[in-house]
Amino acid sequence: MTFDTRAFRTALGCFPTGVAVVTAESKGLHPKGITVNSFTSVSLDPPLVLWCVDQGSDRCETFVSARSFTISILDAAHRSLSAKLARRGEHSLDGITLLPTELGAPALAEALAVFECERESVHQGGDHVILLGRVLRFSYRKAGSPLIFYRGRYVRLTDAAAD
Repeated sequence: MTFDTRAFRTALGCFPTGVAVVTAESKGLHPKGITVNSFTSVSLDPPLVLWCVDQGSDRCETFVSARSFTISILDAAHRSLSAKLARRGEHSLDGITLLPTELGAPALAEALAVFECERESVHQGGDHVILLGRVLRFSYRKAGSPLIFYRGRYVRLTDAAAD
């Protein structure tokens, strides 16, 4: 029996995820950004999070070699920004309102939450690389609606009690 990877991807899409942008310094160049929906918490003590990047991404080496990175959790208003940084070859943060961080990689202004991370470890995971980060600093807003990805498209959270 053959494994149907397209059907597998469709089945995975049944799990709604939040959307984040990860930024990192790029060897003396301007910082780069990438949209991810693979962000998750790992541990509270120590504070660890992880996210994944496709090994075939033109940005993979930037993030794998970075000593630190910043994760910005996107608000529903960031839909076009998310779509831009999800495209192959799109990594420039020019024209995006950014906030400086102590580790160097900027945070997105108006993000729902920001996590400044030092790289803890890097692991191979099939066609992706898993980056584990130790959270050194974080901030969050008390109001806002998350950007959600579900079944291959952006959707809105409709539960009014979520805020």
